[in-house]
Amino acid sequence: MATPKEAARQLIDHLPEQASWDDIMYELYVKQKIEEGLKDAEEGRVISHEEVKRELLGNWP
Repeated sequence: MATPKEAARQLIDHLPEQASWDDIMYELYVKQKIEEGLKDAEEGRVISHEEVKRELLGNWP
């Protein structure tokens, strides 16, 4: 498994040469959030689709 620094280098190397700072920061942010989500899923920190609907919709029909 790559370290965060190695993963960042790989991600940046795959971006086009004209990528802006905003492009780089966005890609790093998305990569970080995906990694966090995958770790949460592996560790069982998830809720079902039905639970999310209940929380968001409450008693809505």
